Amino acid sequence: MTATDFRINRQIRINEVRLIDEKGEQVGVVPTADALRRAEEAGLDLVEVSPTARPPVCRILDYGKFKYAQKKKERGATTKTSMLKELRVRPAIDKHDLEYRLKQGRGFLEDGHKVQVVCIFRGRQMAHPEHGYQVMKSVAENLADVSKVEMMPKLMGRRMTMLLSHK
Repeated sequence: MTATDFRINRQIRINEVRLIDEKGEQVGVVPTADALRRAEEAGLDLVEVSPTARPPVCRILDYGKFKYAQKKKERGATTKTSMLKELRVRPAIDKHDLEYRLKQGRGFLEDGHKVQVVCIFRGRQMAHPEHGYQVMKSVAENLADVSKVEMMPKLMGRRMTMLLSHK
């Protein structure tokens, strides 16, 4: 139900409703006119929160705040899909730089994202792809506690890629 689907106050045309008061306590089944009177005395609105129930469930509350909370809940209900994050490394990467990349990768994996590790070769580095494989192996070993290797390192042109996913 979206925030605009709720009937309020005089829009509720059924004879009896199950009432929940402003404190959240269940009053029971009461005539709609009595429920409206109670809502007006409290300076609040009578909102039909469950129209399919028999009798329908109505609450005494501030409709503006309720509508705001419903919209916020709808926005928050969208699930995060795991995105593909990329870690770029080099065959001759410095120890500190690699540690920093590993820290970033760990964060991505803990957030539920997949991580594609990309090792880019330049110039004469292509003559020694084993250096790239060593870096990839190091990344996989250091992140083994939070990830599993989904795709082993592959060399495609000047790029070596490996895919890690959250355990």
